[in-house]
Amino acid sequence: MKISEKFREGKEQKRSLLIGFITAGDPSIELTPKLAKALVDGGVDIIELGIPFSDPIADGPTIQSSSMRSLSNGTTTKDILNMSKKIVEELDVPVVFLTYYNTIMKMGVEEFLQDAERAGISGIVCPDLPPEEGEEYVKLAKAKSINTIFLASPATNDMRLDNIIDSTSGFLYMVSLFGVTGTRDLFTEYSSQATKRIVERVNGRVPVAVGFGISKPEHVSNFTKLGVDGVIVGSAFIKIIEDNLDNSDLMLEKLNKFAKELSQATGN
Repeated sequence: MKISEKFREGKEQKRSLLIGFITAGDPSIELTPKLAKALVDGGVDIIELGIPFSDPIADGPTIQSSSMRSLSNGTTTKDILNMSKKIVEELDVPVVFLTYYNTIMKMGVEEFLQDAERAGISGIVCPDLPPEEGEEYVKLAKAKSINTIFLASPATNDMRLDNIIDSTSGFLYMVSLFGVTGTRDLFTEYSSQATKRIVERVNGRVPVAVGFGISKPEHVSNFTKLGVDGVIVGSAFIKIIEDNLDNSDLMLEKLNKFAKELSQATGN
C-alpha cells in the first residue's frame, strides 16, 4: 500500500495516522516481523523500521541502545532488506526505512534503492541528508516510486520549508522539539505554535507527521488537534522492548496494548 493511500484513508476517517518506529534486529531479526504485526494489530498505520547505525546523531539514549543491541547481534543492511520484504507481504501497511545516508552510500545509492524497491519499501527517512545535497538521491528514489521523507524543525523558516517540501514525498517529518529523540512529559507552547505554523505553511502540499518525544495518548491527541496528518511514536515502543527482553510474549502483548491506547487518541 502506498503512503499517499494511507493518508487519504486517515483523512476520510477524520483522524491522524499512527506511525510506529522500531529498530530492525532488536531484539532479533526473527522477532522484528512479529513486533511489527503486534503494532499493526494494535492500530499502527505505517511501520517505520530503523536501520541501526553506530553513530546516530538524531537519536536519544533509548534508540541508541536499541541500535547497539541490533548491531551486536550482527544485523546487516542486507538482512534487514530481506526481512522487510516479509513484513510488507504479511501486513497491509506501508513500511518506511529510517536510515543515515552513510548506510545508503556504503551499499551504493542505486543498489540500496533497488533492493528497497524489491522489498516493497514505500519511503525512506534520512535525518542527516539535507534536500539540497540529495538531488540525485531524490531523482533515483522517485524513479523507483520510493518516497523521500525529509525533516523540518521548529526553527525551519518559511523559505527553507518550501525548499524541503519541494523534495519531500510521502510525508514531511516534523520534529516537534529541539534535541534528540526520546520520551517527554510535556510539550511547550512554542512547540505547539511551531507545529501550527508549519501545518499552515505546508497547506496540504504534503502530509505532515510529527515525531520526537511523543509517548502518551494525550500527546497524540494534542498534536492531532493542531492539524497534523500523522503522529510518530518511537522511543516509547522501544522502551517496552527494552523492558521485556527476557519475555517476548509479554513484549508483544504490551506493544499491542500500548499501540491500541495511542490509536484511540488519533481521533477515530
